[in-house]
Amino acid sequence: MTAKDCIRERRSIRRFKADPVDHALLREIIETASYAPSWKHTQIARYIAVEGELKDKIAAECTSAWPKNGEIIAQAPMLIAVTFLTGRSGFERDGSFSTAKGSFWQSYDAGIATQTFCLAAWDKGIGSVIMGIFDDEKAAALLNLPQGRELAALIPVGYPDEAPAAPRRKPVEDLLTFQS
Repeated sequence: MTAKDCIRERRSIRRFKADPVDHALLREIIETASYAPSWKHTQIARYIAVEGELKDKIAAECTSAWPKNGEIIAQAPMLIAVTFLTGRSGFERDGSFSTAKGSFWQSYDAGIATQTFCLAAWDKGIGSVIMGIFDDEKAAALLNLPQGRELAALIPVGYPDEAPAAPRRKPVEDLLTFQS
């Protein structure tokens, strides 16, 4: 599969087969995702693979604002919690911000890492959907995140049990401008 094919064919998958995701396959996906670019090569993204009772507890207790997300997490064989190390991306060694964007670079780098993970997973036949609506504090507590780590996103993953059509895309003319 070419990079273009992977980008164009990947979809947000919300229904998964019950087949578990092999841990060795997940390691391959993470190894590929580790090549995501980051601020000054800080590589702040960290992944937690969640299965079993803890996954079900996150589905039940952390999605009341968006119950459909709880249903998706509950039926997925695995949940990936994308976390990041705080205070590194977008910061100088003395702790000051490198740009006027402040701490936003952390989320930017976590987003790049998250999409890279999803594309690497798709290339291996694993579907995913990136979730941002959940109880951050409760999920972080259930995951027992250490100090200096923040939760960026939850990604239910597994073998797709659906093949959604591509949503309509905006034309390039709406997305691109040239200036001189």
